[in-house]
Amino acid sequence: MLLARSASVLEQAAADCRAAGATDVVVEACDVNDRAGLGDVVRRSVERFGSLDLVVHAATVMAYGDVEDLRAEVFEQVVDTAIHGTANVARPVLAQFRRQGRGDLVVVSSLLASITAPTMGAYATAKWGQLGLVRTLQQETRDVPAIHVSAVAPGGVNTPIYYQAATVLGNTGHPPPPVYSPRRVAQAILAVAENPRRLKQSGIVNPLIIAGYRLLPPVFDALVGPLLTVFGMSRDSVPASDGNVFEPVPENEATKGPWRDI
Repeated sequence: MLLARSASVLEQAAADCRAAGATDVVVEACDVNDRAGLGDVVRRSVERFGSLDLVVHAATVMAYGDVEDLRAEVFEQVVDTAIHGTANVARPVLAQFRRQGRGDLVVVSSLLASITAPTMGAYATAKWGQLGLVRTLQQETRDVPAIHVSAVAPGGVNTPIYYQAATVLGNTGHPPPPVYSPRRVAQAILAVAENPRRLKQSGIVNPLIIAGYRLLPPVFDALVGPLLTVFGMSRDSVPASDGNVFEPVPENEATKGPWRDI
């Protein structure tokens, strides 16, 4: 069962799943900020398939801009989608897991859940809060050993989130190197589904960057802004935009960068 806000994108993903051999694919257009809608989806999912075994939660949105420059509504929606959206998913999912006595919830976190960067304050706030929620859920489900809550934290991934993000900077972003393929992140998700763990860093350089952030904060703070500008921002020119923060926007192939992923 595939969930996202955009029905058209879901149908494309469903077609890819069927082409890869999936025999029963169901799509549901739903927003993680819709608590009642998510509860209905979980109920219909169990009615259709008999149980709920694995849930992967990856919904998130991003905004580029200093905290003082972003509209408050944009900042809050980025945070709400990650934190409240994760809680909205967890409530009906974990309730169903408890009825079954088992189940795996995997939340896609981020390197930005462990570090911060200028102009990415909304996303860092969202991901730090989300990871705190995930750790709490891990503690609260210890009473049922067959229920597992795991997190996977990628670095830069070749997905549309960067150029579909809200921005007040006058340009769009792109994934900083090394750029990972969505397939690689999917493999990490499957790995923690098979062998649950609290947090899996899905990025070769993630531990090094986190160590620099924690052990050498003055050096990190001096370098992170210039490095993000050089390696994480496009050289295009765009007007200020809310991107896909409030509503899905079409995926524009022309705006994708020439980076190579691994």
